[in-house]
Amino acid sequence: MRKQHGKIPRRLALTLAFAIGVGGTASAAEYTFRIEPAYPADRVAEIYAPLMTYLNKATGQHFTLVTARNYHFYWRDIQNSAKTDFAFDEAHIADYRIAKRHFEPLVHTAEPTSYTLVSNIDLGNKGLQGLVGHTIVTMGAPSLGYSMLLEFYPNPILQPDIATTATSWRDATDRVFGGEADAAMIPTWLKDQYPNLTPVKTSRDFPGQCITASPDVPADLREKVKDALLKLDTDADAAKLLFELGVTKFVPATAKEYAGDEQILKNFIGYK
Repeated sequence: MRKQHGKIPRRLALTLAFAIGVGGTASAAEYTFRIEPAYPADRVAEIYAPLMTYLNKATGQHFTLVTARNYHFYWRDIQNSAKTDFAFDEAHIADYRIAKRHFEPLVHTAEPTSYTLVSNIDLGNKGLQGLVGHTIVTMGAPSLGYSMLLEFYPNPILQPDIATTATSWRDATDRVFGGEADAAMIPTWLKDQYPNLTPVKTSRDFPGQCITASPDVPADLREKVKDALLKLDTDADAAKLLFELGVTKFVPATAKEYAGDEQILKNFIGYK
């Protein structure tokens, strides 16, 4: 019988090829990235797709965007501990993840966050009490805008009609212009784009929206993601996200900056 030298039997070659292929695909792990629903789910997917692509390229891992129908479902998923590796939230929800779920804050938007109640000039000049009995549109609970609006009107007897029908903060302004509401609670940075709306009152400042990481995420990946996000403003495609959010860049975040902000959520069903 002749011996074959330098050749691998066909069956063995196929087995090795399969093993190499599996090893190659397994090297990129899957990580979920949840985004606070400040836009409809399809719009969130469109806005944040370049960020997922950017992080995939920067880290060699695969990030899957997870959207929620609205704030109610988003809050429910948090309470049910739905799988979340990374999240991008306003201060109160970010602090809840940090304090209650032991998430690590990575970066936040450079500009602080606040919300402003705006109206047309006739009602706007009458102050907060001038809007009692009128309709104010905002996004649903427990969004930060809704939470701050409740702080503006702590007396349930002297409250306006609060309509949580807006599908985005821009949609809230559109409903005022369309005559569906008399006022809107919107991010202050967005208010500045509508000079024909009169500011009634602005909330206190909060640290910017924060990206946090689950304690289950490997430490080295957390660092890679953080480093990539700090350089986001240098990537032309991904930086469009910053423009959409009305911010200039991401900066390092610490738990201390957010400490106590989660207390806002105590007013909402499901807090624990």
